[in-house]
Amino acid sequence: MSREKKFIGKTPISIVTKTVPSVIGIAVLLIFISISFLFFSSRDILWGTIFLMLAFILGPLAGSIIRVNNQWEEAIILRLGKYKKTVGPGIFKRLPVIDSIITRDTRIRTLDIPRQEVITKDNISVGVDAVVFLRVSDTKKSIVNIQDFVYAVNKYSQTTLRNVVGEKSLDEVLEKREEIAKSIKTIVDKQAEKWGIDITGIELQNIELPPDMKRVMARQAEAEREKRAVIIKSEGEVVASKNLKKAANTLMESKKGVAVRLRELSTLADISYDQSNTIVFYPIGLGSDMLLAGTALSKRKK
Repeated sequence: MSREKKFIGKTPISIVTKTVPSVIGIAVLLIFISISFLFFSSRDILWGTIFLMLAFILGPLAGSIIRVNNQWEEAIILRLGKYKKTVGPGIFKRLPVIDSIITRDTRIRTLDIPRQEVITKDNISVGVDAVVFLRVSDTKKSIVNIQDFVYAVNKYSQTTLRNVVGEKSLDEVLEKREEIAKSIKTIVDKQAEKWGIDITGIELQNIELPPDMKRVMARQAEAEREKRAVIIKSEGEVVASKNLKKAANTLMESKKGVAVRLRELSTLADISYDQSNTIVFYPIGLGSDMLLAGTALSKRKK
C-alpha cells in the first residue's frame, strides 16, 4: 500500500527524469574512484571524491536557485507562502525551500463559448455561440484572486451572452451582431479585470433559428421581393404611358399627318425582316384620301 501511494499523481516520465540523473551520478562517481586507485595516491583520491560529491550536491542546488522565464511568461514568487514579487522574462533567482514560483502564460488565448439556447424579447428560441479572446494582464491577480480564470471567464461569458441576447428581439439579434458582441465584451471585461484578465475581443459565431422560423422568414423575404417587383413594374408603366402620350401629341401636331405616315413606314421596315410573314398593308392616309374623293363624286352626281 505504501508503494502505491508514492506513485499516485506521478507519470512514468517524471519518475524516469528523477531516477536517471542519480543513477548516472553514482556510476560516474564509481568509475572515477576506480580509475583514481590505479593512477593516483589515496590523498588525491580523497580530495577528488570530495570535489565530485560537492559538484553533485551544488549543481542541482544552483539549478534550483537560478530560474529562467521565456519571453511570453511571467511568474510570482511566494516566500513562505506570502507574495514577494512578480518577475518577467529572463533570468531571476529564488531561495531554495522557502521560495515557490507560479508561472503564467501572457499570450492571447482563444476560448470557445458553447451553443446557448436563448429566448429573445419576442419569445423566439435561438441558439447562439461565440468566441472569446483573452490574455493575462496582471499575473498576481490571476493567481491570488481566482483559482481557475479560464473556467470563470467561460461561465461568466455564457451567463452574459444569455442575458444580453434575451433583452433583444430577433430582428435586433440578426441585424446588430457587432453591437451585441461589444455589449458582452464590456460586461465581461469589467468583471475579468478583477481577476487580472484582459478581454481583447468577443465575436458571435453562429445564430441558429428554429426550422419553422426559417420557413416563415423565407416566405416573408419572397413576398417582399414580389412587392418590390410589382412596384417597379407599375412605375415603369407610368413612365411609359407618359412618354407614349408625348409621342402621340408630337405625331398629331405634324402637318398633313406626315409624321404618322413615316411611323407607318418605319413599322413596316421593322416587321419586314421576317420573310415567312405575309403583310397586308392598307395605308391610313391613302384610305382617307379615297374616302374624300368618293364623297365628292357622290355630291356631283346628285
